[in-house]
Amino acid sequence: MTAHFLEVQGLKKSYPGKGKHPEAVIFEHANFQIEKGEFVCVIGHSGCGKSTILNILAGLDEASDGVVIMDGKEVSGPSLERGVVFQNYSLLPWRTALQNITFAVQARWPQWSKDQVVEHSMKYLDLVGLKGAEHRKPSELSGGMRQRVSIARAFATQPQMLLMDEPFGALDALTRGVIQEELIKIWSESKQTVFMITHDVDEAILLSDRILLMSNGPKAQIAESVEVSIPRPRKRTEVIHHDDYYKIRNHLVDFLVNRSKEYARDQEEIDPNRQPTTVSFAR
Repeated sequence: MTAHFLEVQGLKKSYPGKGKHPEAVIFEHANFQIEKGEFVCVIGHSGCGKSTILNILAGLDEASDGVVIMDGKEVSGPSLERGVVFQNYSLLPWRTALQNITFAVQARWPQWSKDQVVEHSMKYLDLVGLKGAEHRKPSELSGGMRQRVSIARAFATQPQMLLMDEPFGALDALTRGVIQEELIKIWSESKQTVFMITHDVDEAILLSDRILLMSNGPKAQIAESVEVSIPRPRKRTEVIHHDDYYKIRNHLVDFLVNRSKEYARDQEEIDPNRQPTTVSFAR
């Protein structure tokens, strides 16, 4: 049994070489933990393996080495205990917003009556601000509204862990901000554990308890774990005035612009059990 809700040990993803071409290692020696109810974001350059790690946590991909343990059990294959929100919404186009959610809720609790399923599903649609749009199909919804349905569906099944792969990446800045606020609200009520990929430094600071920083690939690693010391509840218009905001932001930007490129080169003899360096700005 692990003392942490989620523990990732020695995770590696590689593809076998062909002919004279050596093995292609995407990332290796990935070790980190997530506590129950924690909101963790991952930031790194394209190609470092962020989405691959998320897919392994979801059971949608297999690691080349290492293990993922959630709530004391090894992760193997997909499960309703792990919900996923992708960037492209992934809604069923022939079903309404409400039906997209009830479909998932029925699968999660097959013993529930129809009324129970609808009531529960409507609660989450309301939480993301879509009450009144429940009978519209995805084609009748804006991109932001579709993503709200996707988020509501994921939270409605009450998975033990929610995995989000750049869920706001395709949205305009204004819509993105509104849905960030909705996500904070729904997470505050549910206290579910969240692992989210983002390229947006400000989004990570607003949403997360900790930010994992990945070095550049190939052979990427999780280099640092940065604690977000800004107290909750947080609002976009207020976090920028906190004393720690620019300390955290500057640290993240410096890593992405400068140190992420050099990190792997500096690790000539890598300890496979190495944990990411913890960085905190709390006084």
